Amino acid sequence: METLTNDHSPRLDGAWRGLAWLTGLMATAAALAVGAVLAVFAAASLVVIVLMGAVLAGFAGLAFRARRVPRSADPSIIEARHMGGHSWVAYGWDEQPGR
Repeated sequence: METLTNDHSPRLDGAWRGLAWLTGLMATAAALAVGAVLAVFAAASLVVIVLMGAVLAGFAGLAFRARRVPRSADPSIIEARHMGGHSWVAYGWDEQPGR
C-alpha cells in the first residue's frame, strides 16, 4: 500500500500572501470588537447587580430601623412588656395625661 504524499506544499505568494494577511488582520479586528462589546456588557451587568444589592441593603436598613422606632406617640396607649410565662409588666398606666 502506498502512502499518500504531496510534493507541493501550499504556499501563498505575491498578492495571495498580502490578501491572507489582510484577511487575518480583519478577523483579528472583528474578534477584538466582539470582545470589547462583551466586556462592556459584562461590566454593565455587574454595575446593575451592585446597584440592586445597594438598594436591597438600603431597604433592609430602613426595615430594621423602622422596627426599632416606637410605633405610636398617642399618650392613651400604654406600653407592656412580656416578662416570661404569663407575666406582663405595663408602664404608663398610672400616668394620666392632663393631670
